[in-house]
Amino acid sequence: MSEHPRVEIYTKEDCSYCEKVKDLFDSKDVEYETYNVTGDEDLFEEMVERADGRKTAPEVFIDDELIGGFDDTQALDETGELDEKLGIADADTGIEHRKLVISGSGIAGLTAAIYAARSNNEPLVLEGDEPGGQLTLTTDVENYPGFPEGISGPDLINNMKEQAERFGAEIENGVIADVDDSSRPYRVELSNGDVYTAEAFIAASGASARTLGVPGEDDLMGYGVSTCATCDGAFFRDEEMLVVGGGDAAMEEANFLTKFASKVYLVHRREKFRAEDYWIDRVQEKVEEGDIEIVRNAELTEIHGSVEDGVDYAELVRHPEGYPTDKLDDPETETFEMDVGAVFLAIGHTPNTDYLEGTGVEMDEAGYIQTEGGKGGGQTETGVPGIFGAGDVVDYHYQQAVTAAGMGCKAALDADEYLETLEVEAESGATEAAASDD
Repeated sequence: MSEHPRVEIYTKEDCSYCEKVKDLFDSKDVEYETYNVTGDEDLFEEMVERADGRKTAPEVFIDDELIGGFDDTQALDETGELDEKLGIADADTGIEHRKLVISGSGIAGLTAAIYAARSNNEPLVLEGDEPGGQLTLTTDVENYPGFPEGISGPDLINNMKEQAERFGAEIENGVIADVDDSSRPYRVELSNGDVYTAEAFIAASGASARTLGVPGEDDLMGYGVSTCATCDGAFFRDEEMLVVGGGDAAMEEANFLTKFASKVYLVHRREKFRAEDYWIDRVQEKVEEGDIEIVRNAELTEIHGSVEDGVDYAELVRHPEGYPTDKLDDPETETFEMDVGAVFLAIGHTPNTDYLEGTGVEMDEAGYIQTEGGKGGGQTETGVPGIFGAGDVVDYHYQQAVTAAGMGCKAALDADEYLETLEVEAESGATEAAASDD
C-alpha cells in the first residue's frame, strides 16, 4: 500500500449513504476521489465490474481493493481495520471523560444535542451505524412544522447538525458496543475499542430496517434487493419492481419508485394498510394512473436470481383472508411468481438497543426502552439514574420526526436536571469535608 492510500468512492445523486460514507472519511481527514455514476452509463458499468456485479452506490475502494458499500466500510471502521488500511491507526487507548454522551445522530439525538449544548453540558454525539437516522432515507419531509414547502430528510438532519455544533456539541463517528452502569461515571465502549466515561447518557440510537429472512434475501442484498428505495431505485430504471410493506415507509417507497420503474407492485400481507390516509391517497392516485398495482393478502416467500444477473423473479403466496404464510396448508392458499427486477423491503424497524443489554435499563421483548413517562419532569428517565431514552428506541407507536424531536428535548432537559443535582451533591460533599477538617 502506498504511503497515502488512494481512496475512490463511486456515488450517485440523491444518495444518503453516499453522503454518509463521505462524512466518514471526512471525519478522519482522509482525501478521496468521487465518481458520480448518475447519467454516466460507462462509469456505472465500470463500477459494477469493479464491485463484482453489485449495482448499488456507494462503492468504496482503497488502493484498488474493494471495500464495499457504506455498511461494509462502517463495519471495518468499527473493528479498527479501516484505520489500518488507511494507515492512520492510533495506538492510544486512553479513556476520555465526558459530561454527557448521546447515542445516535437522528432527529431525537440531535435535538437533545442542541438543548444540551445550550445548557453548557458539552454533549458528545456518537453517530451510530446509521448516521442521521431514518430521516436520511426520506426524500421529502412534508409534515415537520416550519417548512411549508417541505424539506428533504438529509437537509433537515444536516441543518440540525450545524445547529448543534454551533452551540458547542461535538459529533463523532462511532458505534457503541457496550454501556457499563455498574459504577459511576458510566463506561461507554465503542465497537472500535475507544472508551469514554460519562456522568449522563442519552440513548437515542433509533431503529434499523427489518428484513424478512426469506431465501435469496441475504444473497441478493445489493444485487437487486434493498431496504432503501431512494438509495437504489435509480439503478433499476425501466424494471418492474416489488415493494413489501403496508405502512408509511412502504407507501412512500412505492410512490418514489414510480419515477424509475415500468411498474411498481406493492405487496401487503393483509387487506387493510396501516399507513396514514395521506400516503394511501397518494398511492391510490398512482394506482389509477397505472403506475402502481396493489397485491393484497400476499407475502413474499423467496427471491430468485444471482449475483451476476440480479433478481430474476419473486415467489409469493396469497390467501383471501390474509397472512398466507400462516396458512400454507390451506387449500385456498395459492403460490405465484412475479417477474420483477428489484425487491424493496419496507416492513418496519428494530430498536438499536443491544448495547444496553446487561444494564439496569428495562426493555420490552422487542428491545424498546421503558421510560418513566407520565406527567411532569423525568419522563425520559430509565430505571438507571442518569440514563435517558428518546426517539424510536422508546416510541414504537408514533414514530414521527416531530415526536422524536420532542422526546430528544425532554431527554436533554431531564439530563440537565440530573447533572445539576450531581453538581449540588458534589459541592455539598466538598463543604462538609472542609467543615470536618476545621
